[in-house]
Amino acid sequence: MAVSAKTPAIHLQTNLPNPHHSISQKPKTLNIPQKLQTHRQFSLRKHHEISVLNTNSITAQNPNSLILELCLSGDLHKALSHLDSMQELQVSLEEETYIALLRLCEWKKAVSEGSRVHTYVSQTVSSLGVRLGNALLSMFVRFGDLVEAWYVFGKMTERDVFSWNVLVGGYAKAGYFDEALNLYHRMLWVGIRPDVYTFPCVLRTCGGLPDLARGREVHLHVIRYGFESDVDVINALITMYAKCGDVFSARLVFDKMPRRDRISWNAMISGYFENDVCLEGLGLFFMMREYFSDPDLMTMTSVISACEALGDQRLGREVHGYVIKTGFVADVSVNNSLIQMHSSFGCWDEAEKVFSKMEFKDLVSWTAMISGYEKNGLPDQAVEIYTIMEHERVVADEITIASVLSACACLGLLDIGIMLHQFADRTRLISYVIVANSLIDMYSKCGCIDKALEVFHRIHDKNVISWTSVILGLRLNNRSFEALIFFRKMILMLKPNSVTLVSVLSACARVGALSCGKEIHAYALRTGLAFDGFLPNALLDMYVRCGRMEPAWNQFNLCEKAVASWNILLTGYAQQGKGGLAVELFHKMIESGVNPDKITFISLLCACSRSGMVTEGLEYFESMEHKFHVVPNLKHYASVVDLLGRAGRLEDAHEFIKKIPIDPDPAIWGALLNACRIYRNVELGELAAQRIFEMDTKSVGYYILLCNLYADSGKWDEVARVRTTMRENGLTVDPGCSWVEVAGQVHAFLTGDDFHPQIKEINAVLEGFYEKMETAGLRILQDSYGDDLEASKAEIFCGHSERLAISFGLINTVPGTPILVTKNLFMCESCHNTVKFISKVVRREISVRDTEQFHHFKDGVCSCGDEGYWGKT
Repeated sequence: MAVSAKTPAIHLQTNLPNPHHSISQKPKTLNIPQKLQTHRQFSLRKHHEISVLNTNSITAQNPNSLILELCLSGDLHKALSHLDSMQELQVSLEEETYIALLRLCEWKKAVSEGSRVHTYVSQTVSSLGVRLGNALLSMFVRFGDLVEAWYVFGKMTERDVFSWNVLVGGYAKAGYFDEALNLYHRMLWVGIRPDVYTFPCVLRTCGGLPDLARGREVHLHVIRYGFESDVDVINALITMYAKCGDVFSARLVFDKMPRRDRISWNAMISGYFENDVCLEGLGLFFMMREYFSDPDLMTMTSVISACEALGDQRLGREVHGYVIKTGFVADVSVNNSLIQMHSSFGCWDEAEKVFSKMEFKDLVSWTAMISGYEKNGLPDQAVEIYTIMEHERVVADEITIASVLSACACLGLLDIGIMLHQFADRTRLISYVIVANSLIDMYSKCGCIDKALEVFHRIHDKNVISWTSVILGLRLNNRSFEALIFFRKMILMLKPNSVTLVSVLSACARVGALSCGKEIHAYALRTGLAFDGFLPNALLDMYVRCGRMEPAWNQFNLCEKAVASWNILLTGYAQQGKGGLAVELFHKMIESGVNPDKITFISLLCACSRSGMVTEGLEYFESMEHKFHVVPNLKHYASVVDLLGRAGRLEDAHEFIKKIPIDPDPAIWGALLNACRIYRNVELGELAAQRIFEMDTKSVGYYILLCNLYADSGKWDEVARVRTTMRENGLTVDPGCSWVEVAGQVHAFLTGDDFHPQIKEINAVLEGFYEKMETAGLRILQDSYGDDLEASKAEIFCGHSERLAISFGLINTVPGTPILVTKNLFMCESCHNTVKFISKVVRREISVRDTEQFHHFKDGVCSCGDEGYWGKT
């Protein structure tokens, strides 16, 4: 007999409606969830009665009594053995025997044994009475088998309020709230009067939906049937109103109670906390103590969580003291709440004391410590305590794994992350989206973006966090073009949040996708997200990095002018080599009362460095600690070395490094190496490279700097040696790639790209420019490369991909339209001269943002003053 997802195939045997019963809702057909559909056939027949006196397998005493005794003693195995024997001999069983067996199966949660007893009942009992039917209902609901419960319910010749209560409770517990409420209304329609057990279950169902309107209707039923003074029912009413967000009505019900128990207080207090009315909840807690009603574990865990939500460290300590005084500190759940509270305050000493003093630690205890460490920037301790947890043989759950994976992502611990991935696969925790999302984040931050994509594609129900994680991962791994493609796919299925938009804007800024960034800005304004979290600064950063300072200033004036916003503008001026404007902006920042931070001075020093403002830069560096109380770090020292080095003061830069009060890192020596490259100081450059490779042999950028130093000095044997070392270390140089946005779409061009649909037109346009340059007597470098020096430098450092992008932009845009190109490598001298010539011929503004700075070309002149390309001495 098939079960319909909407209408039961078995018609419920009902009496006529009670004429005295009034209800606002018409009877509904009971809906069975789709996943409970199955096929089932009942074969009922009359049982045969024979004498048991002639059998050898059954003792002379009443066999029903023997099974009852075995059930009372809890021996299910023997009871079922006797049942099997009686069935073979076709000995009849009394209803009480079946009921005892079913209750024992339910108590032991013996699913297969319960099904066996049900089969015997189906074969030997022609009609199900109330008591036997209720026993079957109760057992199947306890097992979570709502299909069998529904069929038993349909076969019962008579039902009492317990029958309805059990089935309503089963559907509610399984999360089928609408079906549970439909059953409740059906129960009223057939004239069954609800009891004290009906209303708590139905009210919990209304709260679970949540459905305040139906909850109020049930409240009327409570009054109509005279249960408005029952404490359990009123407690359920308070919880229902709180779950539906109506704490005012919950408090009205609470205040009218003639008698309250501890559950009443807990329901109201936790209701306040759940609805973020923490102060009212704490006030009620203190009132509870005044009324001499002692709190219990649930009260204390709620109060501790409220202290955490309020961020009130002083109150949290007082509550901790109260917990110790009243003896609740012995309970593991209270201790877990204390750990989470102290962790949220950053009080690690207190959290660790609580944890260390716990006699028994459950999984929640370990997870609270791990996630607390991870969320507060202590990932190494999070991994360490997880290792201890493993030694204690505590099995992790999905929350634990997600927290440890986040810690591994921060530390770049790929090996441990892979082990956790394997564990999640074995234990099927990978099916939890929180684990899959954490794996995507871990693999992305460890540089394994392909593994992250593999995990992403295996997620069945991707949420916003899944998409955001993979978009951010692609951006972090320099695959911003793909990040934009994934975003386009995402918005067809899900609504992005502000974090998603921040990630996509970062990708737009990376590839210079200005139109796409503007679209996202418009979307943020339409959806009210434009001023949410970090989004205002992300928009500001996008405009700055796309070289559009005018809209950047408009965005700056609209958002809150915190130090981060000033820093973004300073960075923009630094990238464009406009040191004077950066200094002017810095003084405006100080005048507006905003205190500079470490990032401010990094941007300011960088701006001075690229504008040749050595004296000003050194003055700002000296004023950092004395005037603004900002202690210099390694990045500031590297900026000063770059400042001196770019000005040709190589020895001063070297002496400065020697006087640094902390050990120089590779970035500091890298700044000196770059200066040696500019001024072709091989001896000092080799010293800097030696210091770098003692600390870092994996960063390809330092090898490229050294190669360029040797190439500019004509030391080709040394270039070959360095490149051999790179190959031995498994290092490769990213191919030159440039992006240009045309008609709202981003187009990517790789060095030597011969597969673009318009490649013939693009090359033809370039050839035309090369011929004009030759006619004008200008030296050019085409794909055939004129000499070994330029060929090698082009292969390693530039790739000339921006030429393809610019040519494509000229072909596909109307005359006069500015062209913005972004590339992943530096711009070489040959490309610099070529683009200068093109901008003069076509009379267009062309902007190229390479890996170091902006180049704005107009009428044959570049904004860098011919100082910002590779190979410039």
